[in-house]
Amino acid sequence: MKTTRREFAIGTAATAAASAFSLPGPAIAQAGPIRIGWLAALTGPSSAPAIGFDRGARFAIESINAAGGVKGRKLEMITRDTQGDPTKAVNATQEMISQLKVNAVWGPTNSGESLAITPIMARAKMPNIHPCVIDSLIDPQKFPNAFRLSPSNTQWDDAVRGYTVKILKAKKVAVIGDTTGYGVAALKASVAGLKKDGAEVVYEANIDATQPDLTPDMLRAKNAGAQAIVVWSTSTGMDARLFNTRATMGWDVAFVGHPSMSSGDIKGLLDKPANWEKVYAVGYRSCSYDANGKLPPRSAEFVARLKGKIDLGDTLLWWVAGGYDAINLVAKAFESGASSHEDIIKYWNTVTKFPGVFGDYTYTPTEHNGYPGNDVVMSAASTAKDGTFQLAPGYT
Repeated sequence: MKTTRREFAIGTAATAAASAFSLPGPAIAQAGPIRIGWLAALTGPSSAPAIGFDRGARFAIESINAAGGVKGRKLEMITRDTQGDPTKAVNATQEMISQLKVNAVWGPTNSGESLAITPIMARAKMPNIHPCVIDSLIDPQKFPNAFRLSPSNTQWDDAVRGYTVKILKAKKVAVIGDTTGYGVAALKASVAGLKKDGAEVVYEANIDATQPDLTPDMLRAKNAGAQAIVVWSTSTGMDARLFNTRATMGWDVAFVGHPSMSSGDIKGLLDKPANWEKVYAVGYRSCSYDANGKLPPRSAEFVARLKGKIDLGDTLLWWVAGGYDAINLVAKAFESGASSHEDIIKYWNTVTKFPGVFGDYTYTPTEHNGYPGNDVVMSAASTAKDGTFQLAPGYT
């Protein structure tokens, strides 16, 4: 996937840091706590996911320790708030490797930070599991220590395209992205995939997320005959303006795309609640309820365990579940006899359908994208309920 100039600069700086700073992978002490480093943007503009992941990770550690730990050893999570800043993430990574001597690292939670620290982690052979979506962050040859817990952006794109073409049966599609590096790259990949699957892309545009009037772009898409609009942007303000403009135009076209379209922030930006209908955002089977309001059994059991301990009213279930699963993937490596960083990596490379709450993970020495693509689905964006969403219509 294409990266921005800033991402390239971050990656280059991180590679230089990795060259100047490296340690061999040491054997892991067989006594004392199992130390897990947690690179978390707990404050700052990108803190919402990390707060959710943090709740799940802490719940996992408390649960495992209450049950006696792993072979009698307690788990200890060492957290550093990176504030979403790649420089702070690099500094915290170096501290975890050289001073804190953690056994594995969970995080960071956004791709900008991960682009900065991934080469450093690889040089130190530090087991690292993270939820960042940029495809290039996972490369078993360059980064044999790095594993992805969440879907990749390609898996998101596959789900969006599949729903648009196969379920909505849209033959003519408009694709809109913002002007960030992510928006430009995601739009390009989306257009190529839609065309490959036989859809006609009748309109495409990268729009400045601060543009106040989106009527001209929406009119062009409508006049071109678009039967669905695919959106790739993290800007909830831009999302809301698209939905409001569609309503003003009296056009009932469906929006399909980025998870940001289901953000709770959008509710306060809409002219009326009905403007959020026929909006389908990336979601997950494990965190989607059916027409009867029921979650899959494993998820329902997990939510019941969280009751009274973790509030899901201001976060997403997949964030909490992902943090919980990450800790359990580390703990299971030690339960299986890991005694070095290399052992943890070797264990993860053999995981097949690991029964997490967020999903069943499978890794091999040549595939470190562990999340099952079939479990990436579309959600009805306006149906949030305790961190979950109703499955978009059309799935079986």
